[in-house]
Amino acid sequence: MSFFNKILSKLGIGSAEAAPAEPGAAALAETPAATAAEASPSAIPVVDVVAQLEQKAAANPQQLNWKTSIVDLLKLLDLDSSLGARKELATELGCPAELMSDSAQMNMWLHKQVLARIAANGGNIPAELAN
Repeated sequence: MSFFNKILSKLGIGSAEAAPAEPGAAALAETPAATAAEASPSAIPVVDVVAQLEQKAAANPQQLNWKTSIVDLLKLLDLDSSLGARKELATELGCPAELMSDSAQMNMWLHKQVLARIAANGGNIPAELAN
């Protein structure tokens, strides 16, 4: 399982834990009559990532800010947040080579990419965090 898929899994995205945003939204995509055109991005079940992360942050004895820090985000998800792990994730997500040698720049890029990709996979990430 890829590092990013571990993040999605921890959030319940793409699994049975992911609850549909609307009743029947998931059922539409499962019907035999549903075509690719009918299974639009709006049919992706939305997972309340913000609520999950806020709840985890409130329960954590450390003051972790997942909204600004990739390290804190990974810690809240009980994933490896070491520099090596972040470099692995950055490589997986296609981080530009010039950012890989500067951990601060890589972390900022990585944080934005992870949030944007969570949003693209059905997580309710606020637009100002994912852009």
